[in-house]
Amino acid sequence: APGTTTGGEGLAAMSICHCTQVSERDIMSAIDGMRASDPDTIITVGKIYHALGKKADCGGCVSLFVSTMRSNPNFKVPAVLQNLREAPGVEAEKKAAR
Repeated sequence: APGTTTGGEGLAAMSICHCTQVSERDIMSAIDGMRASDPDTIITVGKIYHALGKKADCGGCVSLFVSTMRSNPNFKVPAVLQNLREAPGVEAEKKAAR
C-alpha cells in the first residue's frame, strides 16, 4: 500500500551508484517517501536522485538502479496513469481520416 515501508530500513547498505554513493536503502526510502507524499506520481531515476539531493554522473549504474527501483512494490505506475497509450494503428487511422 502507498506509504508503507517495503523493507528499505532492513536492507544492507548495498551500493548502487558508486559515483554518488547511492545505496539500495536510499533508493527504496526515496520511492516510499515519494509514493507517500503523492500516490499518483511517476517515479523516475532523476526524481530519486533529486529527492536524495544528488545528480546522476556517469550512468554506469542505470540498469542496476532501475532494477532496484522495480523491486519496490511502491514503484509501479499508479492505476490512473496505466494504459494511456492508444492501441497500435490508432494513430494511422487518425491520419487516414484527415
